[in-house]
Amino acid sequence: MNQPQNHADIYPLSEKAPELVRTTTGLPLKDFTLEAVLEGKVGAADLAITPEILRLQAGIARASGRDKLAENFERAAELVAVPQDLLLSTYELLRPGRASSPTVLRERAQALRKEFGAERIATLIEEAADVYDRRGLFSKRF
Repeated sequence: MNQPQNHADIYPLSEKAPELVRTTTGLPLKDFTLEAVLEGKVGAADLAITPEILRLQAGIARASGRDKLAENFERAAELVAVPQDLLLSTYELLRPGRASSPTVLRERAQALRKEFGAERIATLIEEAADVYDRRGLFSKRF
C-alpha cells in the first residue's frame, strides 16, 4: 500500500482515498458492496480491519495533532495478529488484582513481543506492571 505524503488530506478515507482501503483478503473498498456480500464474494475475513489501515489512521491522527490517538491506533495495529483468546486473557491480566505479580505481566509482555512483534503493547504492559507494583495492585482480589 502506498502511503500518502500528507495524511491530514485523506480523511475520511472512504471519501478521499478509497483506493488505499483493502480488506484482509485484498478486496478493494469499491468492491465491498451488499451485492458482493449476497453473491458470496465478501466473507467474514473481509470484515476484519488490517494493520495497514490502522497505521494509516494513526498517520491521520498524528497529522491532526492527536498523538495519543495515533499511539492507540499503532498499538491496535500490533494486536490484529494476536489470537482472540490471548488478547482476552491479557486484558484480564491487566485488570487490577488479577495478576499475582509483576513477573506475570512482564512474561506476557515478552511473549507478545517475541511471538507477534508487538513492541508497543509489550512496553505498555511493562509500564502497567511497574505502576501496579508501586500501587500494590497485585494482591489477589478475586
